[in-house]
Amino acid sequence: MEQPIVTAYDFNAPRQIIVGGGTFGKLPELVIGLKGTCVLIVTDGYLLEQGLVREAISSLSEAGIKSVVFHRISPDPTMGSVLEGLALLRQHSCDAIVALGGGSPIDAAKAISVLATNDGPLTRYAGYHLIPNPGLPLIAVPTTAGTGSEATRVAVITDELRQVKMMLFDNALLPDIAVVDYRLSMTMPPQLTAYVGVDTLTHGLEAYVSKKRNPFSDPIALSCIGLVGQHLLRAYTCPTDEAAREGMAIAACQGGLAFSNSSVCLVHGMSRPLGAVYHLTHGLSNAILLPAVTRFSVAGCEARYATAARTMGLVAPELTDVEAADALVYALEAMNRQLNVPRLRDCVGVSRATFEQSVSKMAADALASGSPQNNPVVPTMAEIEQLYLTCW
Repeated sequence: MEQPIVTAYDFNAPRQIIVGGGTFGKLPELVIGLKGTCVLIVTDGYLLEQGLVREAISSLSEAGIKSVVFHRISPDPTMGSVLEGLALLRQHSCDAIVALGGGSPIDAAKAISVLATNDGPLTRYAGYHLIPNPGLPLIAVPTTAGTGSEATRVAVITDELRQVKMMLFDNALLPDIAVVDYRLSMTMPPQLTAYVGVDTLTHGLEAYVSKKRNPFSDPIALSCIGLVGQHLLRAYTCPTDEAAREGMAIAACQGGLAFSNSSVCLVHGMSRPLGAVYHLTHGLSNAILLPAVTRFSVAGCEARYATAARTMGLVAPELTDVEAADALVYALEAMNRQLNVPRLRDCVGVSRATFEQSVSKMAADALASGSPQNNPVVPTMAEIEQLYLTCW
């Protein structure tokens, strides 16, 4: 076995992960198991209109559990929205939280959970292992197959005043229970399927090549990578394909488990500032960045990138590691074209000159996050600036 870079490590996961179509129906018994009597449901405006929230409220009510809904969550949850949700939780004396949605509601719910049991402000917990007390009981129910936040000890919250996406990393942020019901993702529109699907691949790939990788995260990361290679394009082109949706839901959860127990790298380091300044969703910014950052990084870990290419079924077995790793880069570029992932110039809403003015700040914020230091090739600030421009 390859000698791990990190020789001492721990592996953390939700205490229970429930997987399968129809498992959303177990929500009341799960809340009861956590001794919840009044639940704050954290979701977004879209899901509030789709009936899923009403279904949750009804099933909880039938079991004698009160609930209140907080839906004012933007695609990049802010400190302001977290505080608004916290105020609602306290107003109704909620003793448990259900996060229903993509990564944004789940991350916001994590932050609300820990602020309910720890003194604020939230900024004091930005960084690694800074939260002293466990949060309120939390059940995470993802409706997108992308972020894997249901299985991570990470939350990313935007400090709107500083235009910075803060990363909080602590075991207190792990949901108690993750409910991975692929049927909840069946109504995702194709473009959202594409963006969060590439986000899932990014999680698996970065976890696998990270300098903090370990023998426990590796097989989960590879399984994630293989499932994306098998199912993403099918889920995009045929949204009602249950096998593809199930494969991507499992891949997303595995991606979250993998990177939460190794780390993310340069793509995420660059993605967070891009989202903070230009308000791109996390999945979209990761998808835009992944091919260019992989091309930059591949020389630092050719054997692993080659394994990823083989796991996705992209290359013939006789290719050398160098050839297979190079083929992976071209395959990622082709995947983005097939999934209609735009260039930066098509979605930031500013001119190239205006974008260039923001590049230095974004590169500095990327480096300050610490994620680029885990990359197979550790970039300089100038190299990060050039990568942003390459993606333009």
